Amino acid sequence: MKRISKLLLAVSLAAFAAPAPALNIFTCQAEWAALAREIAGDKASINSATTAMQDSHRIEARPSLIARVRNADLLVCTGIELESGWLPLLLRQAGNAKVQPGNPGYLEAAQYVARIEVPKLLDRAQGDIHPGGNPHIHTDPRNIAKVGEVLVERLAQLDPANASAYRARAKSFLERWQAAIGRWERQAVALKGVPIVVDHADWGYMRDWLGFREVGYLEPKPGIPPTSAHLADLVSRMQREPAKVIVYAAYNNPKAAQFLSERTKIPALMLPFTVGGSDAAKDLFGLFDDTIARLLGSLK
Repeated sequence: MKRISKLLLAVSLAAFAAPAPALNIFTCQAEWAALAREIAGDKASINSATTAMQDSHRIEARPSLIARVRNADLLVCTGIELESGWLPLLLRQAGNAKVQPGNPGYLEAAQYVARIEVPKLLDRAQGDIHPGGNPHIHTDPRNIAKVGEVLVERLAQLDPANASAYRARAKSFLERWQAAIGRWERQAVALKGVPIVVDHADWGYMRDWLGFREVGYLEPKPGIPPTSAHLADLVSRMQREPAKVIVYAAYNNPKAAQFLSERTKIPALMLPFTVGGSDAAKDLFGLFDDTIARLLGSLK
């Protein structure tokens, strides 16, 4: 009994001695949670509303998420309507003034990068069109660096006592990140000009970064599930002008990619898309290491 009592006392003292995180950070996507961990370290408690196995467009505003937003000091989301189906409800129900748009506790990542595919005409007949452009900015690591530069200053503003720690961690991360970008660009030279079929318009920023070509989409229109007629048309096109690989994200249903692959003999390839999408994509570095390795492997 004495040993047990001593053990319980030691555990209690250790828990009491451990400093509580200075900030609670709520993110909408796993990539922003991973970026926050790189910069904030143990100074913040960080959680994500979604995982790599979920489509950020379609999330239920669960009570557990409302509670997290209610307790958040900082909310980091992609924005430009990626989360329009559920984030406004979370913000209303949580009633947390600190993380409302316009306040320092609200950070919309897409506002700090150059956006692509901004539609000139808004027409819902064209599918799930984002008025502010393609929201999947994180598929280009240069955008992650830009958001990181904003995030560190926002953390310093919200928690001045730890500002020097945030800036030191951000400096280290960004130096390692820029070196990794150079490495990835050298490795991915072989992808330039490679024709690829993609499931959804997830990869535009990566396409512009690495230079591969999107020559077909499994979706007939953005956000519209593949139809038999559309897939049959894709099969005909790929038989005439084959792509090198058919890409789908970890959260996508693989059936359409597998259907096209079986009928065209073009390999189907799952990419992690965000942190946690594969065993190797445990953090931001692993995400791009694994993504580029998988793409290059598909060319062999």
